[in-house]
Amino acid sequence: MNRLIALVFLFFAPMASACPDAPDHSVAVNDLLQRIQDAPNEYQARLISNQLWALWADAPDEAAQAVLDRGMGKRRAFDLIGALEDFDRLIAYCPDYAEGYNQRAFVRFLQQDYDRALIDLDRALALSPTHVAALTGKALTLIGLGRNEEGQAVLRLAVNLNPWLPERNLLQTPKGKEL
Repeated sequence: MNRLIALVFLFFAPMASACPDAPDHSVAVNDLLQRIQDAPNEYQARLISNQLWALWADAPDEAAQAVLDRGMGKRRAFDLIGALEDFDRLIAYCPDYAEGYNQRAFVRFLQQDYDRALIDLDRALALSPTHVAALTGKALTLIGLGRNEEGQAVLRLAVNLNPWLPERNLLQTPKGKEL
């Protein structure tokens, strides 16, 4: 019975109260981005990048964290419908938390729903302008929409923040210019 009550709480708790402000990790994020730019190799940069993910995925409270973690687990298991439901719930509860939008955009990208993914990515970036993963996702989404020039421009912004991104290999030489 206690387990059932706990499950009901985790499912409905985000709807029962107001979401607190998301933790402000901007100073730590900027420090980590500088460390990535100074990294001597891709391996070191990836270790630092993992620390960025820990900050981005730090939800405003336990209820939001539970929904985020559950949605990410469903996404990893390719339960995209279930993941979308969780991310919709997270966004309804915490509309100012960038990672909810970024994760929902990722699911929509996997579903090739690029127009709606782009809306979520723009919202995530409005809330967290240096969110490298959201920038990279936006670049790939724009490319998926056939908006290659815009996608390349956004990808360049992401690579400027993290020159070790695996997606850097997708950068194309601008027409009429040498790299």
